[in-house]
Amino acid sequence: MIWIYTLSSVFIVSLISLLGVFALVLNQEKLKKILIYLVSFAAGTLLGGAFIHLIPEAFADGGEPAAISIYILSGIIFFFVMEKFVKWRHCHEVACDDHPHPFSYNILAGDSLHNFIDGMIIAGSYLVSIPLGVATTLAVIFHEIPQEMGDIGSLLHGGFSRAKAILYNFLTALTAVAGAVLVLAISAEALEMSKFLIPFAAGGFVYIASSDLIPELHKDTEPKKSFWQLVAFLAGIGIMMMLVLFE
Repeated sequence: MIWIYTLSSVFIVSLISLLGVFALVLNQEKLKKILIYLVSFAAGTLLGGAFIHLIPEAFADGGEPAAISIYILSGIIFFFVMEKFVKWRHCHEVACDDHPHPFSYNILAGDSLHNFIDGMIIAGSYLVSIPLGVATTLAVIFHEIPQEMGDIGSLLHGGFSRAKAILYNFLTALTAVAGAVLVLAISAEALEMSKFLIPFAAGGFVYIASSDLIPELHKDTEPKKSFWQLVAFLAGIGIMMMLVLFE
């Protein structure tokens, strides 16, 4: 029964990634106008998720502060190395479907890890009790909605076609199933593993937001657009703050 509840929950969470289908109904001109604001929103949710949820959770588990700090730094270093040495290097070519900008791949990699951890957390909650599992699933869903919409916008801005952005985003969302299965199969060991994965993911989020997404926002200095970018950025952080109420 626990397996059925858990796998059903993580699959529902994975379907949240398909919210990007709304991008298909917008014409190209409208899409271009809102993309940069979705990038702002994504940066806010990533930083909010890291500093308001993941890092506090890592310290709440009672881990050694120095070790947690190293795990966070390891996440930052990992994504830095990924950009430098795994063909996801920065360039000055125009982003397009055949040549997407490197931050798009970083977002997919970061989301895969993030969704994997979400699956682990949901499964761990169901192992305690079904009501706790349901409550945790709802909290994750509320967390995913703003982030997935922002991520779709960032992937489109980075050069992916609409169809590819939605497909790849959905595939990364399915890593939640893998995380859930891992916890259900080896629950005690997997929960120990999360003590590393949670701060590691936080470091990855900080790197993606501050090194990849925020620099994209600085490319447009028009005052009115900059103001609304700031509003979208703060809205992303604000939603992450509000989600504390559901924990």
